[in-house]
Amino acid sequence: MIRNYILGNAIEGDMKVFYHLVYEYEKGVRNFVLYTMEKQLIPLAIRKLNNHGIQYFVREIEGSPSANLFFGQQQCVKAMQSILRNKSIDDLSPEEDFILGSILGYDLCRQCERYCNRKTANEQLKLRSVETSLA
Repeated sequence: MIRNYILGNAIEGDMKVFYHLVYEYEKGVRNFVLYTMEKQLIPLAIRKLNNHGIQYFVREIEGSPSANLFFGQQQCVKAMQSILRNKSIDDLSPEEDFILGSILGYDLCRQCERYCNRKTANEQLKLRSVETSLA
């Protein structure tokens, strides 16, 4: 009984956040949205997006009960579909991650910092890999 109540409130909360993101998109606050939600709620979200004529695509998260729902302006949706192809957002290069964050409207200075940190980490990983193969 309590478990169902908590689960029901979580689902209701997820959908409230989603509806608010749709509202912000329609008011021009956002051009592109990434929302991670329970897979079971995706059909409800898709119905809402279709009813409002909003472009979208979904990427399941491997080993998770959640999925990433991307929606927004057609140009943004096309660009992100092209960048993501068949990979998860965890597999993006530092450059692709920077583009995603920028399209989502994240703080530009923080995106620059994140890019530099990821680029440095990738370079260090490559260097260690070369050192290991030479040893």
